[in-house]
Amino acid sequence: MLLRNRLLSLQFTSLLSSSSSSYPKKSQPFTLSFQNTLSSSARPHTSEHASASKAPTSSSFSEAAKFLRTFMFVPPGVDPEEVTEDMVLAGSNIVIGPYAGDSKIKEVEFVKSSGKAKDCPKDNRPEFAILGRSNVGKSSLINALVRKKEVALTSKKPGKTQLINHFLVNKSWYIVDLPGYGFAKVSESARTDWSSFTKGYFLNRDNLVAVLLLVDASVPPQKIDLDCANWLGRNKIPLTFVFTKCDKMKVGKGKRPDENIRNFQQLIAENFPKHPPWIMTSSVTGLGRDELLLHMSQLRNYWDQ
Repeated sequence: MLLRNRLLSLQFTSLLSSSSSSYPKKSQPFTLSFQNTLSSSARPHTSEHASASKAPTSSSFSEAAKFLRTFMFVPPGVDPEEVTEDMVLAGSNIVIGPYAGDSKIKEVEFVKSSGKAKDCPKDNRPEFAILGRSNVGKSSLINALVRKKEVALTSKKPGKTQLINHFLVNKSWYIVDLPGYGFAKVSESARTDWSSFTKGYFLNRDNLVAVLLLVDASVPPQKIDLDCANWLGRNKIPLTFVFTKCDKMKVGKGKRPDENIRNFQQLIAENFPKHPPWIMTSSVTGLGRDELLLHMSQLRNYWDQ
């Protein structure tokens, strides 16, 4: 059954309590509503309370398709008019299409660290760059994806990774661990060097499939993350927002992860006519791991055709 008007109030319940018995019992599921991310001037005018028995009009289909194209990630090979709810990955705005394939990681090996983009591997295998603030949980996510401890270095000292690190997955594609930005305990010259060689990497890697931009969902939107996303957008570099630490619940006067994610989406919408793909994750509970790998598989297979 087509999503029709339900798309206008599409809701995603996180997997915090339902998909893994290892999740903390104190965690409660929370819901993200795309309806709440839209300003009143941008919302389609189709009523979300329309009767399910009422025959859909051509305008309702076009409204749903417009919504999908703007706020959802619809991959190549998928007609927005044919999207069904079971095609959307849980905890994300990502639609799965015909290019999604085997997403299992069978083996991973460290290849090299590079101080300059020109020194990176030159075998033209597809690669995903993982980027984020220095304490966003970047190394923890990589270790969770490959399900091996210490594949990527984890440290209590933000900014430990200061080189471009390539990990070969299944002998066919790369995960690239980039230096975290925004760390405080380094010299100004080191920060400048990071900016120059990382941007050089983005602008000169023809085999870069996408950047996975990690955003800490346990804190309010940070200007440095927004600036990074906008720079990638201006330079037409494909990106996916990976919200980390989604297992953390509201602490004190802080906001819940879903509230922080919603606020981040509202700010991003100001500069992105079409919202980039995004997904909720937790390296602690495993939330979003399999879904993210499936998303990466369809991007990789389409790039590799």
